[in-house]
Amino acid sequence: MPVQSRSSAFLPAVPMSSLPQPSADALAQSARLLALVEADIDAGGGWIPFARYMERVLYAPGLGYYSGGARKFGPGGDFITAPELTPLFGQALASQVAQVMRASAPQVIEVGAGTGLLAADLLLELERRDCLPEHYGILELSGELRERQFDTLAQKAPHLAARVHWLDALPGRFSGAVVANEVLDVMPVHLVVSRADGLFERGVVLAADAGGVRRLCWADVPATGVVRDAALALALPAPGGGEYVTELNLAGRAWVSAWAERLESGAMLLIDYGYPRAEYYLPSRSGGTLLCYYRHHAHGDPFLWPGLNDITAFVDFTAVAEAGFEAGLDVQGYATQAQFLFNCGVLECLARRGPQESADYIRAARAVQRLTAPQEMGELFKVLALGRGIGQPLLGFMRGDRLHTL
Repeated sequence: MPVQSRSSAFLPAVPMSSLPQPSADALAQSARLLALVEADIDAGGGWIPFARYMERVLYAPGLGYYSGGARKFGPGGDFITAPELTPLFGQALASQVAQVMRASAPQVIEVGAGTGLLAADLLLELERRDCLPEHYGILELSGELRERQFDTLAQKAPHLAARVHWLDALPGRFSGAVVANEVLDVMPVHLVVSRADGLFERGVVLAADAGGVRRLCWADVPATGVVRDAALALALPAPGGGEYVTELNLAGRAWVSAWAERLESGAMLLIDYGYPRAEYYLPSRSGGTLLCYYRHHAHGDPFLWPGLNDITAFVDFTAVAEAGFEAGLDVQGYATQAQFLFNCGVLECLARRGPQESADYIRAARAVQRLTAPQEMGELFKVLALGRGIGQPLLGFMRGDRLHTL
């Protein structure tokens, strides 16, 4: 079957029965992670927020989806991202990165660098433009992915690999370009539920089935504290019957604020799928945007095989922009991925592939179509720029800027 990008997140989830079965080793790893989650629930008095569960199953050291050893990206993984589709994504993005570095400092930090393909493509294109960064940092939590990134760079750009270093945490201070492609969507989210009888937070409990086996289940408690305050500020729909379920990415807001404390000059380029607030919390979107991915299948059960599935939620770009602005950053642009790539010269990069009738050009053109077509990644994915001290309009937002929609 065709490989699936997480841009397919708006498609219906597949039936559980159609999912391929994990190996015995993978199931054993999932069982170990489940034991950690069960201990968390017991320590929490029988209930934990979904955000805590999502953090555990994605990032628990050595066992979580992103911190364990499972293959995640590409045809052999669970989904593909833009850099896996074509190097033209990184080549076009290099135009914006180069402008940011010229206006600040010749440094790049990429957050969550996946297989390392984007780092290789960016470095090679920046070299072609005579605009190489002095340092290219990769902030990566997964040891397995660090190894893949090292191998990719050694294969694709061996003469530039010495410029790359890996980070365990955000730097104390930084000037330059920060690139985060599909990072915000995998930060742990709180689930909130609006019903006629009030506002609740949805979390995770253990309940015994008919055979007496404890299983993960949903349970709601009255929303309190920062979760309640953030949800009330959204004025969520309160249906007369049924419920309205949605997500709050408080971790994403805190992450942007933490970068704002460190970014002395430069810009963050945040690329992900999502909506401005007015579109995110539509009454018709009553089931939220949470989805899971396993072997190029989308499904809706985050309790299935903990640690073996990617779990994602769409990004509320208004909330991200507000977090940056409130922390002192300038909101410098917001556009669809298609418009951003066109502004950055993706078609000019495509033209360099040679004759239009060649097989290489045709493959590359199809990849650009997937990156930019409205029914593919072009409209669903957005690019948000937050910065400080740039002092000039950013290239990627010269046409089609949608700041007015945030």
